Formats: sequence, C-alpha cells, structure tokens
Amino acid sequence: MAYPRYGGPAAFCPPTLTPPAVSDPTWGFFTSVASQDGEVDADELQTCLTQSGFTGSYAPFSLDTCRIMISMLDKDYSGKMGFSEFKELFTALNGWKQNFTTFDRDRSGTIERLEMTQAINAMGYHVSPRVLDVMMKRYSREGRIYFDDYVACCVKLRALTDNFRRRDILQHGRVSFQYDDFLLCTMAI
Repeated sequence: MAYPRYGGPAAFCPPTLTPPAVSDPTWGFFTSVASQDGEVDADELQTCLTQSGFTGSYAPFSLDTCRIMISMLDKDYSGKMGFSEFKELFTALNGWKQNFTTFDRDRSGTIERLEMTQAINAMGYHVSPRVLDVMMKRYSREGRIYFDDYVACCVKLRALTDNFRRRDILQHGRVSFQYDDFLLCTMAI
C-alpha cells in the first residue's frame, strides 16, 4: 500500500482571524486569563481550558500539552499567544475533540491503535505503519491514547506538517533543511 508524502486538510489550518465581537465567547475566555500584555502563556491557557470545561469528562490538559499547543501557533517564539492565535487554537481543539469523540466508539475516554489510524486518516493525514508505531509508543499508555495525549499528538502532527509544507514548494514530498532551521522546526514543538 502506498502512503502519500504528507497530508492534512487545510480545514484543520484555519486562517488568522480578525479581532472579535464582544459577544464572542472565546473573547471572554481569553480576557479572563490573559496577562497585562494581552497574551496567554501555558499556565494561563491551562487555567482557561480547565475553567471553561473544555475537556468535559476528560482529565484537564497537562502544562506540557498547553506549552506545545502554544508552540504550534507561536510564530515569534515568545511562548505566548494573542487572541487571534487563541481563537485559532480553540477552532483546532474543537475539531480534534469532535474527531476523538467520533473514534472513541466504546466511550472509554481513550482510543486504541485502529481508532487512532482512523482518526488520523479522517483528518487527511496518511502515515505509514512505522510512523503510527512511533506515535503509539510516544503517546499511548498500555496501548490506549487519552484525550490530552491525543491533542499533543495532533499538535505535533499539524505543526511538523505545516513546517514541512511551507518548505516543500514544489510539493514533491522532499525538502532540504539547514541544521539550524531543522532544530527550530522540531525543538519549537
């Protein structure tokens, strides 16, 4: 079976959004936790996601997952996000939560290898069995992936794919990195 070079639909990569209407509930979440500089760091994001009840019956997001969520959108490497990035993150999180819920068919709060394959494919990513093995080893506990770890995996998959896609101008599935550029792409996530 052939595997496409990389995937993921543009639908999971929303454009930067304009300033909010006051009635936007995301604006309320943002302003309730944003610091004086008008940005949200990982601690503030964790507080916001917990207070908003975003994870529902799932365990709250770990601080590490909050850090990588910010890093996915942190173009200036400040470790923080403004409102447009915050709104973009909420859009992505809602998509990932819906996807996770769809493939957690037994409602265990976890997904297993087959469900993970289906969830990734549903987002438009087609990874090889070898890559899936690595993902399962990295993000599962006893063969099960919990929502927090699922989001961390989705963030990394999206961010690395976006970085690769920006450099693959001819869309051949091959890019050339300078060492420093490679480290920036991978260490920032």
